[in-house]
Amino acid sequence: MKKEIVKTTDGSYTLYVPELDETYHSTNGALQESLHVFIDAGLKYSSLKKVSVLEVGFGTGLNALTTFNEAEKQGISIEFTSLEPYPLIWEEVVKLNYLALKGYEKHSIPFKEMHSCDWGRFEEISSNYSLRKMNLKLQELTFENTFDLIYFDAFAPQIQPELWTEEIFSLMYKALKNKGVLVTYCAKGTVKRALKAIGFELQSIPGPPGKREMSRGVKNN
Repeated sequence: MKKEIVKTTDGSYTLYVPELDETYHSTNGALQESLHVFIDAGLKYSSLKKVSVLEVGFGTGLNALTTFNEAEKQGISIEFTSLEPYPLIWEEVVKLNYLALKGYEKHSIPFKEMHSCDWGRFEEISSNYSLRKMNLKLQELTFENTFDLIYFDAFAPQIQPELWTEEIFSLMYKALKNKGVLVTYCAKGTVKRALKAIGFELQSIPGPPGKREMSRGVKNN
């Protein structure tokens, strides 16, 4: 599919897919969205020093990069598993300006390694950050009691409705350890009801710029 580079409100770039009329990140701020939804409401909320993360949608690698940066700052150990059935190529990603953003310039080598490393197995990006990219659809998820934290960053429900169902959230619920956390930018009523229906303790919390709310689900057996 054709993709166009779009500058978002906070100065960071994202990709726009005309065929879907959808962007990979919020046009109100790609970096701000990643930090607010996945780092502040997810990684920091977990408060663990060793975290096993599952990301749904590797995409441009922005969430992997912000997580790497936070791990370096806080001394957190990360095992980062990311699902991506339709990978981007480095030539597409390198045109974005993530490595020119303040605080991220020093991560050029790790970020390129994230995109060039082998798929299907953990690769050590640094002494405290390992990445496993999986060319896998979410419907094929078979993990159980494996992850502390899930970044659910799929395209919006109107674009990929098949990924926002009780059946899919049940797969992610099983993949989480007890007390595990799922965070997503979406706060649509049907999504919140689906999260609650399969057992998540739902928390509706303030969203990133441009969104009034986002959702956080906690697995409490």
